[in-house]
Amino acid sequence: MEKKLFTSESVTEGHPDKIADQISDAILDAILSQDKNARVACETIVNTGLVVVFGEISTSAHVNIQDIVRQTINEIGYNEPSYGFCGDDVAVMVALDKQSADIALGVDHAIETRDVNAKEEEIGAGDQGLMFGYASDETEALMPAAIYWSHRLAERLAEVRKNGVIPYLGPDGKCQVTVEYDENQVVKHVPTIVLSTQHKAGISHEQIEKDMIDQVILPVIPAEYIDESTRFFINPTGQFVIGGPKGDAGLTGRKIIVDTYGGMGRHGGGAFSGKDSTKVDRSASYMARYIAKNIVAAGLAHRCEVQLAYAIGVSQPVSLRVDTFNTGKVDEAILEKAVRACFRLTPKAIIERLQLQRPIFRQTATYGHFGRDLPDFTWEKVDAVDDLTTAVDRLL
Repeated sequence: MEKKLFTSESVTEGHPDKIADQISDAILDAILSQDKNARVACETIVNTGLVVVFGEISTSAHVNIQDIVRQTINEIGYNEPSYGFCGDDVAVMVALDKQSADIALGVDHAIETRDVNAKEEEIGAGDQGLMFGYASDETEALMPAAIYWSHRLAERLAEVRKNGVIPYLGPDGKCQVTVEYDENQVVKHVPTIVLSTQHKAGISHEQIEKDMIDQVILPVIPAEYIDESTRFFINPTGQFVIGGPKGDAGLTGRKIIVDTYGGMGRHGGGAFSGKDSTKVDRSASYMARYIAKNIVAAGLAHRCEVQLAYAIGVSQPVSLRVDTFNTGKVDEAILEKAVRACFRLTPKAIIERLQLQRPIFRQTATYGHFGRDLPDFTWEKVDAVDDLTTAVDRLL
């Protein structure tokens, strides 16, 4: 039988694109802590010795962008000049404008409630677009195994660097896991793991390889999925001394597949970091994950993908689709009706239900926006299981 393989990757917080994501979300958090109704679309470029912050922000908050940038870089671990990128020394350029008045008009007053007799004011979606949420019961986090384990490897790399277990590591790194499935889409084996980590000069490849397998890979990947046939590729180029923005430029939003489902679930194309939650690129993607996860947690499907789509200035989604990949316990049309009965899907309702006006977003910018059991990740809760089950029973 032909093997069914799937591969996903993750990157550490010191990867150039993730530095950019964290800066953008740190600025968003600083603004939201003063002005929960701020409109933020903040993007960041990082390169050797340089950070450029640009985009559109409309807010009453007063924040020091340069201080936020420098503090974020130092906290990531680029706090010494030898990396070629240091929070204390980096040049910071700021090029921010206000949100377009035309966009603000549609967001402030949704087309459905512009009538003076409307009972409730709704905000419109901040842009047109399509968003996806995905869940699978192949891991306890209801995430695809390849991306889930890739994230955990990247987290472990940061942990052993920061706690001194492996003191020679630098902040930059990448992890990649290949998963083999059986004919029922059940995880069978991990045939290949790729791990590349920045390190100080003079460390032997043999030492790095041993430490990565013993201290990073084996504590993360469940032992039943690794055997003598599993291949480990550790720093395949031989060395990885030059890393971070000195080695490669970084840009906000360039790791959208890492941020979501590692390619196993679809992606609509809109990035998350640096955007307030009137931007449905972010908020509706979180809501779609919330819905898909609760469907799987309720036992209504083994795998589920939810698509939402919006028009700018319109509060209600223009479409909703539920796809269970032939693993559903009930017809998908029933699930779609149950979703509409259980969840309000306007931007305002999503923001309120998931509490998305809080300064919680920098922590989302690394190791995945989904599949992490953190208190602020409201979209990871499975508190709608009973409502969905009841709604489905009524519709049958």
